[in-house]
Amino acid sequence: MILTDYLRSTPDITWDIALQSGVKHGVIRLPEDDAFDPADLSQVKAVTDRFLARGITPLIVEPLPNALHDHIKTGDGLRDESIEKFIRLMANLKETTAHTVCFNFMAHYGWTRTAANLPERGGAKVTGFKLEDFEADPTVISAESMWSNYEYFIKAVIPYAEKYGIKLALHPDDPPLPSLGGVARIFTSLDAIKKGINVVKSENLGVTFCQACYYLMGENVEFAAKELADKIFFIHFRNVRGNKFDFSETFHDNGELDMARLMRVYTENGIDVPIRVDHVPTLAGETIGQAGYDALGRLFAIGYLKGIIDSYS
Repeated sequence: MILTDYLRSTPDITWDIALQSGVKHGVIRLPEDDAFDPADLSQVKAVTDRFLARGITPLIVEPLPNALHDHIKTGDGLRDESIEKFIRLMANLKETTAHTVCFNFMAHYGWTRTAANLPERGGAKVTGFKLEDFEADPTVISAESMWSNYEYFIKAVIPYAEKYGIKLALHPDDPPLPSLGGVARIFTSLDAIKKGINVVKSENLGVTFCQACYYLMGENVEFAAKELADKIFFIHFRNVRGNKFDFSETFHDNGELDMARLMRVYTENGIDVPIRVDHVPTLAGETIGQAGYDALGRLFAIGYLKGIIDSYS
């Protein structure tokens, strides 16, 4: 496994924690402001070069920039322009070290939580979701429209992903419910994921294996990992407690998934890809900033993951 961490595009304390924890590779978020143009090679390289100068090699871009992806997922009037910009972004990434893009197809709501301050071990705070607390707006997008928009996107971009050597790694819906309000969610089961990555046959289309999402789907996570083994490009190492209607995040060693056993499954099935901790608790002394992505919880999570990786290397 290649140990990585999720890092924003400008240096902050998470960069320091990653480096001090022995992380040498990055899952990077590109800037999400109007001044940044993902179709401009010089701007993309300015970001990746910033990481390289600190000793972090970017491997994955996550997410596909929302300024483009939101139009693609809803299929609105800016979809074709956004797809064209994404194609140019892939051409630009070819000139960097980041040759994988983690993307999802959660329209309108994205990954969703209804709480960010649930109590975990020792008073740490975590995110959670309870369907009865979710407040929907009037937006309606059918499952048929979502599948149509997904297939349109994949068929448009995969030839260029192959041309530029960029892997596209599909993330499941989070939470994996059939819909949020009137907006359908289409990647909520192992079968749906298989359907999604077989829209076109390509070695460049695979998955981000977010293990907690598969658990909340109600799938056997070990079976899912084995079924998708040759299509897993990236792993989100996350633990949870509950079910898709009502769950909370946890410390990585304090949820319902057997994390060490899952690492054994990955190893035994030849899955040797970038992996990162996901959705860490907010610890004592911190205020909740970006829930799930605050700084101090990464110290425990990265160390825990690093120990498990080392035990199977």
